[in-house]
Amino acid sequence: MEQNTQMHVFVAIKITHQSSKFKSPRESNFVLHTVQSHGARLVRLHMQDWLILLLLAGIDGGLNIIEPFHRYISSDLMTDLKYPLKIPDTVPMWAVPVYAVILPCLVFLIYYHRRKDVYDLHHAVLGLAYFVLITSVVTDSIKDAVGRPRPNFYFRCFPDGIAIFNPNNGDVMCTGDRKLIKEGYKSFPSGHSAWLGFLAWYLSGKIKVFDKRGHAAKICIVLIPYLFAALVAISRVDDYWHHWTDVFTGSMLGIVVSSICYLQFFPFPNCNNGWATHAFIRMMEENSFECDIEEIETTQFQHEDRRDRPTPVEEINGRDRDRGRDREPCRIIAF
Repeated sequence: MEQNTQMHVFVAIKITHQSSKFKSPRESNFVLHTVQSHGARLVRLHMQDWLILLLLAGIDGGLNIIEPFHRYISSDLMTDLKYPLKIPDTVPMWAVPVYAVILPCLVFLIYYHRRKDVYDLHHAVLGLAYFVLITSVVTDSIKDAVGRPRPNFYFRCFPDGIAIFNPNNGDVMCTGDRKLIKEGYKSFPSGHSAWLGFLAWYLSGKIKVFDKRGHAAKICIVLIPYLFAALVAISRVDDYWHHWTDVFTGSMLGIVVSSICYLQFFPFPNCNNGWATHAFIRMMEENSFECDIEEIETTQFQHEDRRDRPTPVEEINGRDRDRGRDREPCRIIAF
């Protein structure tokens, strides 16, 4: 007789209450808070944070309107700025919000659909928004202040190939499109290569890369955003829109800001509960719980033996009794 098998994955949360009265899993289940039940309250609680985001967005909009610093460019300096002007570029500006904002938000929504944790969803979106806007403000501020010409500045300035310089000081006198010329003074640093650091942090926490179990394959998943960001950065150099120092500085800036913004809402991924938000951990502490998350490996067993074998939760409780631990029984409160 053919034996059928079935895969079962359990996520068990072992909770020890420190007071005399033990609260039920439903009363203490922070993970099951949804957008419908707690979304509006959570947004009101962080209203000042969202208002600051609007201020940052306004500042960045103003930085893109003002004229950047026009660095002095003589005929000798123009020699290194005669690379061809490629329009459209490999990664156009409209694609930046797609991979910098929409893609990470899709990942956040997939995790929310699985865990129904509105706190994780809210803090992830808020952290991503701060990362994007802070990086934009810093990047555009430096662009406007430095005014470094792009490698293709010559053909932005002189589309007909006829160079004109001021006879008094030798500075360049551009005859091209004003919009192209304005963008030509915004080479340093690159903004395209700074956007996927937050997603890498988020994935490392959720898939528990640093759980000390030696599953090196998880590292490959976390490195995918960095690989994509590196390819975008290389495309900016290949298209002659940036110097290599521009994309290097932009990448370092993205890594630093993404780390700060992620750690504002989440602990380091190598912590015991590195997948959770600070709000989740604080809630457990305020309710006098010691939370120990243990994900039981995927087990494969036969249907006819299922009644004779202990469930994963029973295995945990039995193992604790064998080790002489005095704690409340293990209860499953999330799948």
